[in-house]
Amino acid sequence: MKTYFQSQKLWELVEEGVTLPEDSSTSSSAEKGKLENKKAKDSEALYYIQTAVADHIFPRISVATSAKEAWGILQKEYQGSAKVRIIKLQTLRRDFENMKMKDSETIDEYYTKVRELVNQLKSYGEDIPEKKGRRKIAYKCH
Repeated sequence: MKTYFQSQKLWELVEEGVTLPEDSSTSSSAEKGKLENKKAKDSEALYYIQTAVADHIFPRISVATSAKEAWGILQKEYQGSAKVRIIKLQTLRRDFENMKMKDSETIDEYYTKVRELVNQLKSYGEDIPEKKGRRKIAYKCH
């Protein structure tokens, strides 16, 4: 979904939210227009999130009033707290480093396992260079 939001130029709103001024009475009409545009874009992003989730997940985000809030609920639900994410990343890194191709595995099967693990690491915020995954495959297959 992040890619979709980036392509629609909505990711910044999802990630950072809309900041409302404390006193809008001193804002110019141009500033008010920009704020209204941001709020409309935020509503659009919230709509996309709400329509993308499965019916059984929707109640968890139905109370969210902004895209940032809905995204935060989903992030916490699926990735856990910061502590949980750190532990999960440590586990995934260790699994990646210790991963070995079994004698009974084909190169395609091993490649798929490596790609899945790299994708999991990326989903938790780890930046794994493509070269590192390819090296792991090339090294273990020789």
